[in-house]
Amino acid sequence: MMEQSQDDKAKDDGAMAAIAPTTADALLARLDALGVAYTEHRHPPLFTVEDSKALRGELPGGHCKNLFLKDKKGQYWLVVALEDRPIDLKALDKKIGAARLSFGSAERLWQVLGVRPGAVTPLALVNDKAGQVKLVLDKGMLAHDPLNYHPLVNDRTIALSPEGLLAFLRDTGHDPAILDLEE
Repeated sequence: MMEQSQDDKAKDDGAMAAIAPTTADALLARLDALGVAYTEHRHPPLFTVEDSKALRGELPGGHCKNLFLKDKKGQYWLVVALEDRPIDLKALDKKIGAARLSFGSAERLWQVLGVRPGAVTPLALVNDKAGQVKLVLDKGMLAHDPLNYHPLVNDRTIALSPEGLLAFLRDTGHDPAILDLEE
């Protein structure tokens, strides 16, 4: 049996979300409309940083991890950092002004950002029309060009410049906090 693509899953699960999430193709069209250049790579579905490392070969640029978090006050956070950056949630909450962080559930991830685990990306903020998510970007990550992210599905990766990423995020209404997460 062939695995269902994440775009197809998004369509099937549309009833779960108040508004159907953006598809990968619609996201790429939005990047095109904004004039954000990117290179697209298609590959088997990747679910973890380890999967990505094993399959990517010589794909250049910064490779990132994305943490969808919730604090005890109910605030959602998306923390995007270099894939090998150690992140201590107990120290991170103080650095970003959060109240005791924990990982958001897969159901909440779908409801808020319209993506599944394994496809979390800062590009999913296109689906956060209510502005529920605070975005934190790793300053060290932005020194890499290009940056590699899934475009809402985990069977594709796009490479874009840090400037292109920031232009897109600001167009979605998300002005990121850029912090040194190396400390």
